Amino acid sequence: MLLPDSSNMMIGLDIITLVLILVIFLLLSKVFYNRKENQNNNFPPGPPCLPIIGNLHIFDFKDPSKTFTQLSNRFGPVFSVQFGMKKVVVLYGYDAVKDAFVNHGEGFSDRADIPIFKESSKGHGIVFSNGENWKVMRRFTISTLKDFGMGKKSLEERINEECDSLVEIFKSYRGKPFENTPIINTSVVNIIISILLGHRFDHGDPTILKLISLVNENFKLLGSPMVALYNMYPNIIRWLPGGHRTVFKNNSQLKNFITETFTKQKSQLDVNHQDNLIDAFLIKQLENNHESERYFHNDNLVMLVSNLFSAGLETTSTTLRWGLLLMMRYPEIQKNVQKEIEQIIGLRRPQIEHRKQMPYTDAVIHEIQRFGNIVPAVAPHATTQNMMFRGYFLPKGTEVLLSLSSVLKDKKYFEKPDEFYPEHFLDSQGHFVKNEAFLPFSAGKRRCAAEILAKAELFLFFTRLMQNFTFKAPPDTEVDITPVVGFTNAPMFHKMCAVPRHND
Repeated sequence: MLLPDSSNMMIGLDIITLVLILVIFLLLSKVFYNRKENQNNNFPPGPPCLPIIGNLHIFDFKDPSKTFTQLSNRFGPVFSVQFGMKKVVVLYGYDAVKDAFVNHGEGFSDRADIPIFKESSKGHGIVFSNGENWKVMRRFTISTLKDFGMGKKSLEERINEECDSLVEIFKSYRGKPFENTPIINTSVVNIIISILLGHRFDHGDPTILKLISLVNENFKLLGSPMVALYNMYPNIIRWLPGGHRTVFKNNSQLKNFITETFTKQKSQLDVNHQDNLIDAFLIKQLENNHESERYFHNDNLVMLVSNLFSAGLETTSTTLRWGLLLMMRYPEIQKNVQKEIEQIIGLRRPQIEHRKQMPYTDAVIHEIQRFGNIVPAVAPHATTQNMMFRGYFLPKGTEVLLSLSSVLKDKKYFEKPDEFYPEHFLDSQGHFVKNEAFLPFSAGKRRCAAEILAKAELFLFFTRLMQNFTFKAPPDTEVDITPVVGFTNAPMFHKMCAVPRHND
């Protein structure tokens, strides 16, 4: 992993490079960009653009959601912005997002052509593929995840075994301060690894720590100025140093590990015994039919495993880290969760079936996801055809950005959107209530394929930790809940004290 000072230095260099390049563009620019979309009066409205840079000059890159809020207040829930020379339509607020991804789901189901992802995926895998390839990979993924336990007792037991290991490691610190990121990352990623590879890694294993560092660094860099610049001007920026090159290097190392792993498994494959997702994919290759030849090739396998590994690590582990930080910040809420655990579970192992009996804990977990706002803007979609949407004409291939921040903080659906308030999911009698604007897993046809798995992990990990520990800030330390903004919103670096609640 990059050390804090080297990370800051890289970001600083990226910003300096960004400023210099933009200045050069402005000095060399003699003509305005011919905005063809604007010739269509029915295209969503947006702010005036500058030559070459579009609307970059009005954006708050430390918190883009602020700029989107200002633009929505001016133009409404459907508007357009220009990043460099590319027009993007932004959907702001739950009503517009639901209308697009639920009521017009098929028309918004493609993934946009984003250079940093296109370069890495080549259209393979599940997250950044389109058309029939995406449909086949999604069907296979959901089916295989279910075959290997998603939503079943067998996987619940596997999660609880990781919880056992995590609790013991936390206990080993004896209430003294420590940083939890690598520990939680390893515990969480072991669940998806057990499905992908059929085994787990011990905490501290250099292989898993290396893989985690590659993914974590990429998620940070994907939100950096240099990567944003690469996505706008790929043919120019690709030749310059910066974070985009580190992303490519990290992706290459992750792909090499996956290739070596499935190559080894292929040589030992038993067609009568599928132990993991890679086995299931390799057996599909042996069917020798049209679908297996066209879609179940090694490039799809590498990207599919990479997609699931990265997604299975980042969002769930970051949510858990937010959960522990927020419990430190709001000790009364932490006490209420622990009280409910004592009443319903006691000292037994938590089980998924307990969740329906624990409305307050369930509400707190939902509010952690909402308030943490882990993925403020999911990877952009694209329209699959020419279409009319809310009175606007969107040509086929129009890039569409879903602002999840605006959904999870929609004042129409959440009473106190900027506060941590579990009562968003409780009625006056303390019963759990669903909120239709709760969309941390996105919506529509691109909704997270492993949502059931993620929900199980969050409940079991969080409940077990609350059952065994009281989380506190180190002495003379304030709890800072300011996020580190990148491709995902993560907590700032911090230490915590896990004080055991029971004597062994």
